[in-house]
Amino acid sequence: MTDLTLTPTVQRRSHPGKIGAFVRAQPLGAIAFVVIMVMLLAGIFAPFVAPYDPVEIDFASVMAPPSPLHVFGTDPFGRDVLTRIIYGARTAMVIGFLSSFLGCSIGALIGVASVYYGGKIDLVVQRAVDIMLVFPVIVMALVVVSMLGRHPVLGIDMNLILAIGIPIIPQVARVIRSAALPVRSAAFVDAARLAGFSGVRIILGQMVPNVVAPYIILLTAFIAQSILLEASLSFLGLGVADPTPAWGLMLSGSSADFYRQAPWIIIFPGVAISVAVFAFNFFGDSLRDWLDPKFHR
Repeated sequence: MTDLTLTPTVQRRSHPGKIGAFVRAQPLGAIAFVVIMVMLLAGIFAPFVAPYDPVEIDFASVMAPPSPLHVFGTDPFGRDVLTRIIYGARTAMVIGFLSSFLGCSIGALIGVASVYYGGKIDLVVQRAVDIMLVFPVIVMALVVVSMLGRHPVLGIDMNLILAIGIPIIPQVARVIRSAALPVRSAAFVDAARLAGFSGVRIILGQMVPNVVAPYIILLTAFIAQSILLEASLSFLGLGVADPTPAWGLMLSGSSADFYRQAPWIIIFPGVAISVAVFAFNFFGDSLRDWLDPKFHR
């Protein structure tokens, strides 16, 4: 029998794709995207942008106030705060994106598979999701990272990524399940079943492409949560280990003891965290509105 090429037809809508149209319709989202790109490029090109070595200790410049030599001042070890914030952007972006991608991808697959198979499988999966949602995100992350400990690979703590990504899974699974419910009853899914396609092929080839829009929105939104969660875990001493530059780590330890004497050592990292979280949240909200078909009516 000739193989059928089934092209999904539901939830496929054309949207204006011009950058100018997006900027005019979502100015805050456009500004947020620029901020995100600046942080991303700063992290990528940190060795060329940062004025100093992020881990170099200079006891002659301990807690120096902001000046032309050290724009954001120095910390209790004489390390340049601006340099560590720039390198911290790399840490935040890598851990934030990988954690969000891991949690959103697994959650999306679980949500779509739960809808496709339905019945008792859907019931069991949703009860498991309910149980996971009972626990606050920070509590679940603390439990996971405490059990797994630290396991750096190429400078990236894989267990920290798991600890941040796992709490995202049930939240994404619930949202994607709702988005996949109308797809399951679509004509092209029924045609795929009649053509003898396997469940895995239908899920990956027919259903998943139709939940890409909410997946992208969730991915963007949870990057912000991942950055904030990584900063929280680092602040508690369970995240990135010193001397790796990380925004949350810059707020903990000796910084908490000297913030009255040198407030800049906590003000600037705190501002960096806030700007990153707000930027991803604004961009995620703008992207959600832009991808909403009602927005273009």
